[in-house]
Amino acid sequence: MTRSAIYRGRVSHTRLRPFRHRFEYRVYYLLLDVDEIDHLTRRLRWFSRNRFNLLGIADRDHGDGAGLREWADRTLETAGITADRIAVLAFPRVLGYVFDPISVWYAWRDDELVGVVHEVHNTFGDRHAYVVPVTDDLRHGFDKALHVSPFMDMSSRYEFAMTLPGERLTIGIRQHDDDGPLFRASLRLRREPLTDRTLLRMFVSHPLVTIKAIAAIHWQALRLWRRGARVHRRPEPREPKVSVIDPART
Repeated sequence: MTRSAIYRGRVSHTRLRPFRHRFEYRVYYLLLDVDEIDHLTRRLRWFSRNRFNLLGIADRDHGDGAGLREWADRTLETAGITADRIAVLAFPRVLGYVFDPISVWYAWRDDELVGVVHEVHNTFGDRHAYVVPVTDDLRHGFDKALHVSPFMDMSSRYEFAMTLPGERLTIGIRQHDDDGPLFRASLRLRREPLTDRTLLRMFVSHPLVTIKAIAAIHWQALRLWRRGARVHRRPEPREPKVSVIDPART
């Protein structure tokens, strides 16, 4: 039995200032144990790695493109974390296309969660990874290090509240600056088995979900611009592209 699964549900975004703006849509994600992926590609007809299929994943979609396990191990090691099992929650490629605003990596050692990595992507092709050692729970916060929305500047902070992947999986994100709350997002998902039948059903019931995600981002950006939201120029991406978060300061 594989540890990998499909998670389907809803994502919502709510902008709080200078005016309220909210949207929600249906999504599904793959939770992939990185050491199972090659086995999955042999077992599943509609899922592939590094080649075209109905659904899939490519090494170049994450990290530096050198390999999922290799990049995850190196990134976790920047925070002194070693793991014997790593899984990533990410959008799949759909007919060869993906845009994944955030991928969440979970790292276990001896069946205990020891770290998470939030790998954030923006529409300009930039990426940044926030590495969080796990201590007591899955609540943590850190300063923003990657330009994401053109309608928000860099002087803000994220607060995360998460659950472990189980029958349900939730991720809540709040963003605030010195003047108070700016934005919040939530991901509410339910687990389904990773089978060809489920993959095909997700493809049909959530058509072109990754294209829908990028289209929604640009449509909502147009709506914000028409309402007069201030546009912030994209700064040069920060180096290094990995931030290690001190759990004592979250």
